[in-house]
Amino acid sequence: MIMLLSIWQALLVLLVLVLAVVLVALARQIGVLHERLAPLGNQEVKPGLDVGQIVPRLVLHTLDGKPFTVGDVLPPGRRQLLLFVAAECPVCKRVSPIARQIAAERGLDLVFVGDGPEPELAAMQKARPEMQGVPLITGVELALVLQINRMPSVVLLDERGTILAKDLVNTRRQIEGVLDGVAATHPALPSDTGANAHVAF
Repeated sequence: MIMLLSIWQALLVLLVLVLAVVLVALARQIGVLHERLAPLGNQEVKPGLDVGQIVPRLVLHTLDGKPFTVGDVLPPGRRQLLLFVAAECPVCKRVSPIARQIAAERGLDLVFVGDGPEPELAAMQKARPEMQGVPLITGVELALVLQINRMPSVVLLDERGTILAKDLVNTRRQIEGVLDGVAATHPALPSDTGANAHVAF
């Protein structure tokens, strides 16, 4: 009888230890998720090239190795919307289809700029329908020039490569707010009035 009680006590102690380990692991995971899912739009962007400055001409590459130039001269009136994304960023997965829809509505040339290992970016592109047919470039150099430190971030360029807007975004309202602010000071950029759709292919 005493041996049976000792076994039960040992099992209870072991069970309590296992539960303690599980609770610590869950608390750590919740902390990681909280950090990843925290709203990003209100956090400060560190200084880099800012609104009104011209992006230097950079020849980057798509995932299949094709050259893609950022900062090049575009046809008159065109605007390029760069969306900086990362494969491990859950907010990016929510924002990317919204950005594509808004770019189509407003006649902007959308370009995804990926951060992270190319195999992960390729897997993300393959899994996300909204990324099909839109350039996805690897942009470490561009992120350094613009000091893009958090994702997702948008940068809007005019036909000369001048930065019209740069901000962190995580909702449709934030993206539209950035673009509407530009439209108010640059009439050539349409607001959300059903402009002809044009997404870069």
